Amino acid sequence: MHAFDVLGDPVRRRILELLAGEERSAGEIGAVVQEEFGISQPGVSQHLRVLRESGFATVRAEGTRRLYAVNPVPLQEIDTWLDAFRGFWTQRLDALGTELARGRRARRAAEGSGDGA
Repeated sequence: MHAFDVLGDPVRRRILELLAGEERSAGEIGAVVQEEFGISQPGVSQHLRVLRESGFATVRAEGTRRLYAVNPVPLQEIDTWLDAFRGFWTQRLDALGTELARGRRARRAAEGSGDGA
C-alpha cells in the first residue's frame, strides 16, 4: 500500500496523531477512535493493522497489552518526497510574510503620526 493511501484515511491519520506524542495501548486508541468516528473495535484493529503492516506504526507487547508507537521512517520518506513541491508554497508564504510586515509597519506609522484629535 502506498504511503498516501495509508494517510488518506482520516481514522489512520487520527491514530498517528494520537501516537505522535507518546506510545499508547490499543485500548486507549480504540476508545478515542470509537468515540470520534463511531467505528467498532474490530474496525479500529483493522486500521492499526494497516498502520503496522505499512510501517507507520510499531507494536510491542507488555503483558496482555499491545503498545503502539509511530515509526518515523515512512514519514521522513514522505517529507523527502514533498521537498520537490515545497517551493510552490514557500515563495508564496514568504511573500505573504513580507506583505504582513509591510501592513504592520504602515499601521505603526499611521498610529505614530496621529491625527491630532
